[in-house]
Amino acid sequence: METTEKSYYHSLYEAAAALNSARAHEDILHTIVERVAKTVGVKGCSLMLLSPDRKLLLHTVAYGLSDWYVRKGPVSADKIISEGLGGRAVFVLDATTDERAQYREQAKKEGIASVLSVPVKLREEVIGLLRVYTARPHHFTDDEIYFAEAIANLGAIALENGRLYEASQKEYEAFRLDMLEWRAALGHEWLVEKSVVPPEEETG
Repeated sequence: METTEKSYYHSLYEAAAALNSARAHEDILHTIVERVAKTVGVKGCSLMLLSPDRKLLLHTVAYGLSDWYVRKGPVSADKIISEGLGGRAVFVLDATTDERAQYREQAKKEGIASVLSVPVKLREEVIGLLRVYTARPHHFTDDEIYFAEAIANLGAIALENGRLYEASQKEYEAFRLDMLEWRAALGHEWLVEKSVVPPEEETG
């Protein structure tokens, strides 16, 4: 999994360019997890978000993983809250035997060996995890961890941009409906008022 510094810069540039594009934020997140997997040379990558009650982690986007594995179920945040969700990177060398891994049998069936988890932070608050999956046992290097953390930050920005866009769309729609109701009310008032006919000019 030897990756050059140039490859990291190139991938970060592509992820940032996607973030700055007019694409839907779901597409941007897919680009981000794909960039991580291809750059580091691993089996797959996923972005998981905390549920509103912060008890579960749910797959949001994934690359390189089968649908059945992604849909296997939520991950309990209690098992890793003191590590990845505590704000630092953590990796499991063997996800098929490590007790911190919740779905060990599923990981074995999927062909997953090691898993790196880095926090996704928004304004210093951890909102989820970016996870990197390998097919063989792997000790992640500092460069790989740093790259994953940098990408995770871009993912957080994409999520925030998506939330702000949806909020602005809702506000615009509410404003549009208010304007339609206001115009309808004005039209109704105009219709019910008596017409004012200007007096005809006297001739001669």
